[in-house]
Amino acid sequence: MRKEIFLREAVDSFQNLKAVSGIYETEPVGGPDQDSYLNIVIELDTDLGARELLEHAQMLEKRANRKREIRWGPRTLDVDVLWVEGEKVNEPDLIVPHPRMKERAFVMIPLGELEPQFLEDWNDPKEGEVHRLSDW
Repeated sequence: MRKEIFLREAVDSFQNLKAVSGIYETEPVGGPDQDSYLNIVIELDTDLGARELLEHAQMLEKRANRKREIRWGPRTLDVDVLWVEGEKVNEPDLIVPHPRMKERAFVMIPLGELEPQFLEDWNDPKEGEVHRLSDW
Protein backbone atom coordinates (compact mmCIF):
# COMPACT_ATOMS: atom_id res chain seq x y z
CA MET A 1 0.00 0.00 0.00
CA ARG A 2 1.66 3.21 -1.22
CA LYS A 3 0.13 5.43 1.50
CA GLU A 4 1.72 3.35 4.24
CA ILE A 5 5.10 3.49 2.50
CA PHE A 6 4.95 7.32 2.37
CA LEU A 7 3.88 7.36 6.02
CA ARG A 8 6.74 5.11 7.14
CA GLU A 9 9.30 7.07 5.11
CA ALA A 10 8.05 10.31 6.68
CA VAL A 11 8.33 8.95 10.23
CA ASP A 12 11.80 7.56 9.51
CA SER A 13 12.94 11.04 8.42
CA PHE A 14 12.44 12.55 11.88
CA GLN A 15 15.34 12.49 14.31
CA ASN A 16 14.85 12.09 18.05
CA LEU A 17 11.62 10.14 17.68
CA LYS A 18 10.16 9.60 21.14
CA ALA A 19 6.93 7.71 20.35
CA VAL A 20 4.66 6.68 17.47
CA SER A 21 0.97 5.89 17.84
CA GLY A 22 -0.70 2.96 16.17
CA ILE A 23 -1.88 3.32 12.58
CA TYR A 24 -5.52 4.35 12.19
CA GLU A 25 -7.72 4.29 9.12
CA THR A 26 -10.28 7.05 8.69
CA GLU A 27 -13.05 7.39 6.15
CA PRO A 28 -13.06 10.90 4.61
CA VAL A 29 -15.85 13.26 5.67
CA GLY A 30 -16.84 15.85 3.07
CA GLY A 31 -14.85 16.60 -0.04
CA PRO A 32 -14.69 14.46 -3.18
CA ASP A 33 -15.08 10.68 -3.27
CA GLN A 34 -11.73 9.12 -2.32
CA ASP A 35 -9.99 6.31 -0.48
CA SER A 36 -9.66 6.29 3.29
CA TYR A 37 -6.78 8.02 5.07
CA LEU A 38 -4.10 6.54 7.30
CA ASN A 39 -3.40 8.53 10.46
CA ILE A 40 -0.71 8.45 13.11
CA VAL A 41 0.70 10.87 15.66
CA ILE A 42 4.39 11.05 16.48
CA GLU A 43 6.10 12.62 19.45
CA LEU A 44 9.57 14.10 19.11
CA ASP A 45 12.25 15.09 21.59
CA THR A 46 13.57 18.04 19.61
CA ASP A 47 14.77 21.61 19.84
CA LEU A 48 13.16 22.42 16.48
CA GLY A 49 10.47 25.06 16.56
CA ALA A 50 7.07 24.95 14.90
CA ARG A 51 8.28 26.76 11.76
CA GLU A 52 11.19 24.34 11.25
CA LEU A 53 8.87 21.38 11.79
CA LEU A 54 6.42 22.78 9.23
CA GLU A 55 9.22 23.23 6.68
CA HIS A 56 10.29 19.62 7.23
CA ALA A 57 6.65 18.48 6.89
CA GLN A 58 6.23 20.35 3.61
CA MET A 59 9.45 18.82 2.27
CA LEU A 60 8.10 15.36 3.13
CA GLU A 61 4.79 16.09 1.38
CA LYS A 62 6.65 17.30 -1.71
CA ARG A 63 8.83 14.18 -1.69
CA ALA A 64 5.62 12.08 -1.58
CA ASN A 65 4.30 13.95 -4.66
CA ARG A 66 1.52 15.69 -2.73
CA LYS A 67 -0.66 17.83 -4.99
CA ARG A 68 -2.76 20.58 -3.42
CA GLU A 69 -5.43 20.86 -6.09
CA ILE A 70 -8.74 20.21 -4.32
CA ARG A 71 -9.56 21.27 -0.76
CA TRP A 72 -10.06 18.09 1.32
CA GLY A 73 -9.08 16.12 -1.77
CA PRO A 74 -6.97 12.99 -2.04
CA ARG A 75 -3.39 13.25 -0.91
CA THR A 76 -0.37 11.00 -0.78
CA LEU A 77 0.79 12.46 2.54
CA ASP A 78 -0.46 15.16 4.91
CA VAL A 79 1.76 16.19 7.82
CA ASP A 80 0.47 18.67 10.41
CA VAL A 81 2.24 20.32 13.33
CA LEU A 82 -0.26 19.86 16.15
CA TRP A 83 1.47 21.11 19.26
CA VAL A 84 4.94 22.28 20.30
CA GLU A 85 5.63 22.49 24.02
CA GLY A 86 5.95 26.09 25.17
CA GLU A 87 5.22 27.55 21.74
CA LYS A 88 2.21 29.40 20.35
CA VAL A 89 2.17 30.53 16.73
CA ASN A 90 -0.53 32.42 14.88
CA GLU A 91 0.60 33.08 11.31
CA PRO A 92 -1.30 32.77 8.02
CA ASP A 93 0.29 29.40 7.16
CA LEU A 94 0.87 28.02 10.67
CA ILE A 95 -1.20 28.01 13.86
CA VAL A 96 0.10 26.08 16.87
CA PRO A 97 -1.52 24.53 18.77
CA HIS A 98 -3.47 23.28 15.75
CA PRO A 99 -6.83 25.12 15.88
CA ARG A 100 -9.02 22.18 14.83
CA MET A 101 -7.26 19.20 16.36
CA LYS A 102 -9.93 18.74 19.05
CA GLU A 103 -12.60 18.57 16.33
CA ARG A 104 -10.92 15.57 14.73
CA ALA A 105 -11.14 12.09 16.18
CA PHE A 106 -8.48 10.95 13.70
CA VAL A 107 -6.06 13.29 15.49
CA MET A 108 -7.22 12.97 19.08
CA ILE A 109 -7.46 9.18 19.30
CA PRO A 110 -3.84 8.50 18.26
CA LEU A 111 -2.68 11.58 20.21
CA GLY A 112 -4.39 10.22 23.32
CA GLU A 113 -2.48 6.98 22.87
CA LEU A 114 0.77 8.90 23.38
CA GLU A 115 -0.36 11.70 25.70
CA PRO A 116 -3.61 10.82 27.51
CA GLN A 117 -3.86 14.25 29.17
CA PHE A 118 -4.92 15.71 25.81
CA LEU A 119 -8.15 13.69 26.07
CA GLU A 120 -9.18 15.04 29.49
CA ASP A 121 -11.47 17.77 28.13
CA TRP A 122 -12.11 16.32 24.67
CA ASN A 123 -15.61 15.52 23.43
CA ASP A 124 -15.55 13.09 20.50
CA PRO A 125 -17.52 14.74 17.66
CA LYS A 126 -18.49 11.26 16.35
CA GLU A 127 -17.89 12.45 12.81
CA GLY A 128 -16.06 9.92 10.68
CA GLU A 129 -15.13 6.41 11.65
CA VAL A 130 -11.64 5.85 13.05
CA HIS A 131 -10.37 2.26 13.10
CA ARG A 132 -7.07 1.13 14.58
CA LEU A 133 -5.30 -1.00 11.97
CA SER A 134 -2.06 -1.94 13.68
CA ASP A 135 0.77 -1.04 16.00
CA TRP A 136 3.51 1.00 14.45
